[in-house]
This record gives sequence, structure tokens and C-alpha cells, in this order.
Amino acid sequence: MFGAMNRRHFLKHLAGMSALALPGLSFLQGLRAAAPTLKKESKSLIIFWMGGGPSHLDLWDLKPGEPTGGEFKPIRTSADGVQISELLPTIAKEMKNLAIVRSLNSNEADHNRGTIKMNTGRTPSPVVQYPHVGSVLSSQLTPKDLPLPGFIGIGGTAQRIGPGFLGSLFAPFTVQNAGQPPANIKPPDSLGQRVELDERLRRRQRLFYTVEESFNYHLFPDLDPGLGQSDEQRQKLEQERLAVGDAGASHQLMYKKAFDLTVSPLKTIFEVRNEPAKVKEAYGGERNGFGMGCLLARKLVEKGVTCVEIDLGGWDNHGNIFNTLRNGNGPRLDKGMGSLVRELDERGLLKNTVVLWMGDFGRTPRINQGGGRDHWARGWSVVIGGGAIKGGQVYGATSKDGLDIKEGQCSVGDVFATVFKGLGLDPATQVRDNLGRPINIADGKPLKGLV
Repeated sequence: MFGAMNRRHFLKHLAGMSALALPGLSFLQGLRAAAPTLKKESKSLIIFWMGGGPSHLDLWDLKPGEPTGGEFKPIRTSADGVQISELLPTIAKEMKNLAIVRSLNSNEADHNRGTIKMNTGRTPSPVVQYPHVGSVLSSQLTPKDLPLPGFIGIGGTAQRIGPGFLGSLFAPFTVQNAGQPPANIKPPDSLGQRVELDERLRRRQRLFYTVEESFNYHLFPDLDPGLGQSDEQRQKLEQERLAVGDAGASHQLMYKKAFDLTVSPLKTIFEVRNEPAKVKEAYGGERNGFGMGCLLARKLVEKGVTCVEIDLGGWDNHGNIFNTLRNGNGPRLDKGMGSLVRELDERGLLKNTVVLWMGDFGRTPRINQGGGRDHWARGWSVVIGGGAIKGGQVYGATSKDGLDIKEGQCSVGDVFATVFKGLGLDPATQVRDNLGRPINIADGKPLKGLV
């Protein structure tokens, strides 16, 4: 089922929820009330997550002729005056739809802390477990009747960060390997063959609801679903329990989606094997797992999924960085990201889909003795585009050698505020954390000129 959640896990965490009191439990009510009318439209975010800390100086912000410049040459792109690395010829053709932010100071050069900050937009806290940006967007934009999860992670990073104080209803659904049906929606072999499989699964589902509703009654006896109620009456009571912050109802709704997905024809959406060979080759072929993840992301946003994060690890290049990028992640990134942006544009999806390329942090301008680059958070690059974001440009700049931010310094909160506004959301929209305090969904301001 969704993530690693099961009933024992749920009950264990529910036992500690009394400490949240009403302010913490009321987050669902606040989220529902704050969700904008944009829910009527299908808005999506696709995150290209580069685990390990990608070298912005070898991809987006080259320094040719400088000792810090490295081996790669800059090439022209479809955006006038914007150059990027020769490693990225496919992406170069799509730069008219993308903007490079070259002046990010994230202040976190540790892998764990950097990963948390870049996925939540917040400095890690021992008190508040901040939600993944995908969980925030799912809470704001995902229609309740969407048959697929609102937030899907292709790889493990999304699940590692999780929904934080937003709760399990907005947890990411994890796809372990793009191109293969998720293991956590595959029915066990013991349930039999196709003829009897669906009915046996439905019987399990009905049994689950009986147990779940009995459990919910003890939490909120005034909202007892009762026996003999119609589906419409049950749905109304479920909405009322959600409105008062009933964690049991949230849990039940999450599992309902999982059950439905298990027996639905939509489960085949996670497969890419039947896509045309020409399309798969454009994404780098079936051996490019990241490329297949990008292809899957396109299919998912076509079906209305609010956020998809695609992992590409292997960027912690402290040594031999140039050969590693030339023969590995450079081509993988180029084919996957470039082809996805192109297809989103061709299919008319880019106007409602924001794309965001980022990692834990950047890498040092200075090249070390092992021919690599080390951790660097004080002036690096992210790439955004789509939605209401104006592509074909660069925001900010680093110095000639890349050691300092020359102009336009921005924070992680500013990047996220830009992403939210690019999706039509007010970055000042508020939710309540587990301590009951109101906080903005983005801790920053949109970057001028980009939205």
C-alpha cells in the first residue's frame, strides 16, 4: 500500500497524537479551507532530484578559461545569450522554456541537511518535521476524487522526507523502479488468478472498511457511519470527519485509493514497456532508469498527478568528476530531462506543469587534487520552468571564478515561492504545523522577472 504504512504503524503513531491537541489535528480543515479554486485545473510539479550534489559549474554555470572552469565547453541554446554545458545538447534545445537561477545560497553543505532543506524549503528542525513540497502541493491542489496518488516519488528520496506534519494522507507513493509496476500495489500470488482475483481483493477491502469504521467510531462516535448507510451518506460522513481532523478518516481514504489502484486498469500507467521504441530511445533507452522515470512522469501528469519527483543519484563526485559526468550522469540527465520538457511542450502540458531541477547543494569551484569537486552551498544553480515561469533567461550571477555571488542572491525559500507562484498558488498561503502555529507554504518571495 502507500509508502510503508500499515495499520500497526498507523496505530503506533496515532497513540502519540494527543500531544498535538486540536491545533495539530485541525491542519486538514485549514488545508481544505485554504485550497484555491485552481483545484479545478490540473496543475503539476515535476522535480528532477540530483542526489549527492551535482556540479553546477560543469552543467549550468561554466567558467571557460578559468582555473575553476574544468574540461567542458559551453554551447549555445535556444534561449538567446544563454549557454550551458556541452554535456546537455538535448536540454539546450529546450532552454527557451527554462530559466537558470545561478545565485542560490542554500547554506547547507551536508548531504542529509541539504536534502531536507532542498525538498522542504526549510532548515531542518528538531521540533518541526516539515513536509516535502510535493506533500504541500498535494494538500493544496490534488482533487479528492483523483484515482491516483497526488504525490508520487520515483526513487526513495520523496519517501525519506515524507509528509511531515501534514500527515499520512499526503504521503508520497513510491515507485521503486520506473517501468515496472510498483511492488506495493501488486496483489500477492496467494490471491489466485485473474478470474477470482478482483473479487477476493474487494472482499478484503470490505473487511478492511468494517474494521476501520468501527475504529473510527471510537474516535468520533457522533460521526458514526452506522449500518445500512448509502454510499452518499458514507462519503458525507467521511468528509465531516476529515473536516474535524479525524486521522482515522485520512487513513481510510488513503487505503481506499490504494485498494482501488490495485484492481484498477490505471495500475498499468506505471509501465513504459509498451511505449513506442522511438519514444523510449529519445529518453535514453530502457537502460536509462532516470530517462524511464522521466517518461513515466509525463504519463502521470497527463493523468492529473500533482507532483512527481524523479531521482538521479551518483553526483557526489569528489574525484574523477569529468570522466564520470561525460560517460554517466551527463547523458542520462540530458536525454531524460530534455525529452520530458520537449514532450510536455509539444503536448500542451508545460503551461500547467512547473519543472524544477535541483540537488543537495552544488560543488566547489576549485578542483581538488583527485580531479573532483567538493561540497558547495554558497552560490550554485537550480533550473526551473513551465507554468507561469518565464523561460529563456538567467537569474543572478556568480563571479568570474565562481567563488562568489555577483548579483541576485536568493534563498531556497525564494525558489519555492517562485515555484508556487508559477503554479498559481500564493506563497503566503498558510497551514498549521504540529505545534498549531500558522506558517506560509513558502518562506521567501518569488524571484522578480521569473513570474
